[in-house]
Amino acid sequence: MTIAVGDYVGPDASKVESRPPTVAHAFLDRIAATPEREAFRYPTGDDSTGGWLSVTWREVGERVRKLSAGLIALGVEPEQRVAVYGSTTYEWILADLATMCAGAATTTVYPASVASEVAFIVSDAECQVVFAEDDDQLKKLAEKRSEMPTVKAIVTFNGTPDEANNVLSLADLEAKGAAYLEDHPDAIDKAVAAIGPESLATLIYTSGTTGRPKGVRLAHDCWTYEGAAIEALGILNIDDLQFLWLPLAHSFGKVLQVAQLVIGFSTAVDGRVDKIVENLGIVKPTFMGAAPRIFEKAHGRIVTMMEEEGGVKEKLFHWAFGVGRKVSQLRQAGREPSGALAIQYKLADRLVLSKIRARFGGRQRFFVSGAAALNRDIAEWFHAAGILIVEGYGLTETSAASFVNLPGRFRFGTVGPVVPGTEVKIAEDGEVLVRGPGVMRGYHNLPELTAEVLDSEGWFHTGDIGELEDGLLRITDRKKDLFKTSGGKYVAPALIESSFKALCPYASNVLVYGSERNFVSALVTLDPDAIVAWAEQNEVSGSYDEIVTSTAAQEMVQGYVDQLNAKLNRWETVKKFAILDHDLTVENGGITPSLKLKRKAVEKKYSDVLDGFYPK
Repeated sequence: MTIAVGDYVGPDASKVESRPPTVAHAFLDRIAATPEREAFRYPTGDDSTGGWLSVTWREVGERVRKLSAGLIALGVEPEQRVAVYGSTTYEWILADLATMCAGAATTTVYPASVASEVAFIVSDAECQVVFAEDDDQLKKLAEKRSEMPTVKAIVTFNGTPDEANNVLSLADLEAKGAAYLEDHPDAIDKAVAAIGPESLATLIYTSGTTGRPKGVRLAHDCWTYEGAAIEALGILNIDDLQFLWLPLAHSFGKVLQVAQLVIGFSTAVDGRVDKIVENLGIVKPTFMGAAPRIFEKAHGRIVTMMEEEGGVKEKLFHWAFGVGRKVSQLRQAGREPSGALAIQYKLADRLVLSKIRARFGGRQRFFVSGAAALNRDIAEWFHAAGILIVEGYGLTETSAASFVNLPGRFRFGTVGPVVPGTEVKIAEDGEVLVRGPGVMRGYHNLPELTAEVLDSEGWFHTGDIGELEDGLLRITDRKKDLFKTSGGKYVAPALIESSFKALCPYASNVLVYGSERNFVSALVTLDPDAIVAWAEQNEVSGSYDEIVTSTAAQEMVQGYVDQLNAKLNRWETVKKFAILDHDLTVENGGITPSLKLKRKAVEKKYSDVLDGFYPK
């Protein structure tokens, strides 16, 4: 089945066709349209400013022009690559915009990337300049500097400049740019005018669950299309306030950044994951994008807090959510509560549900979930509290957003309708195929791999299995992740994993395993924060690894596994599991920076544990 362009359109689909030619044009247009409106706010730690500093579009433009001119002064030429290596900060955004306004292309590097991976990406992309966040990043670059021969200079946001090794501060680059502009006042306007829709804007290297990461070539038109498509949906407006913590090295964070340029809303920026909940209470955003793990963690924390309270408070909590779920079901059907239910809901909202929303700032119109599958039970729990999470779907290769549920058209368990201007087709084997302006222009220097996923008609083969329901896409699993047991039954591990995390508020990561085995098994890790509170409640003492490997923890997890198995087909049920004595992290190679499980890497690392489930 194919949904053609125009089968579903937003309130003003003409915006897709009238989009700016490049991201740089979109940025300059935004400055011209709303120069004195707030563009960004970011944390400073200065109590005299309330801990946050606000900047206008005009102020952003002034800094970007200087930084961009600084890059040109360093010899950066059109479509050459400039790496940005750091966490999500205001400075990251400045570096990215400056790179594109100079006519160059940003190469993104995750802050946690090890030195060897950084060297590979910078070398493969032939980066001319590298922006590095701090001394930790500078140290990794120094270790492998000889492997990055094209790098002319390094610019650090907060690290230590080193003139001898051509390591500049951000202020140094601005000063160099200001001097260049004195002699070449129209340098930036000329650079922007020379960029076209098909000029390379970004190289995003996929996290690479196996082997070397691949550089995804995304043209300016990919991003301006995405921004215009989001604007056309009509779900965001210039008065919105976004809280942005997502890694800007990831396409999900990047697409929200471009949507901001097109629509003009303000963004509060702070990439510190441990500060998300605190920042939501301070910033009070109207929307936020996040990976499912953030919602899972928040759900688990709130549920365990209520269990710790016990007594009347816990009973009131469960009653209120029972009422909220009834109202949620009505609203999913397009109806509002009435009569006794309306009265009950008003009371439940005042006593419990409004307090849950207040933890997230209290002003949210909706949250957007992407980067991995969101469990339906989690989505419905939040909806019962009055918080709508609209799930979307896309890949780095499709510039992130290809589908998204809308506040006025959503169905939990799906990723919504295709965005205006994009087509979707379901292949005979169930694979989801996508075609449209957002699709990548290929993998960098890898024509053979490009040909494997981009066919002659322009369809991108996503590798995901899905189905269309009333024009809404439901993803059932990764094509490569599906496995068959020795009994010949197919198992979709991601669905089982997300179901378990929705059931068990203490779970952090789960890997379901069983390819060509006679039953399904699993590896489980427990959330370091949640399990400490559980241990206190259950009189279990010791270090983290002692707690999670205790008999009590084993029995607790077994109880949730039993609940999970009751919902599964016989061949899908988890017969054996092991709790690892540490969580999976980006640093230990267990998850990607976008918080997705690195399935093959984990299976390989713990092969002895998994093999032990199946006696020979």
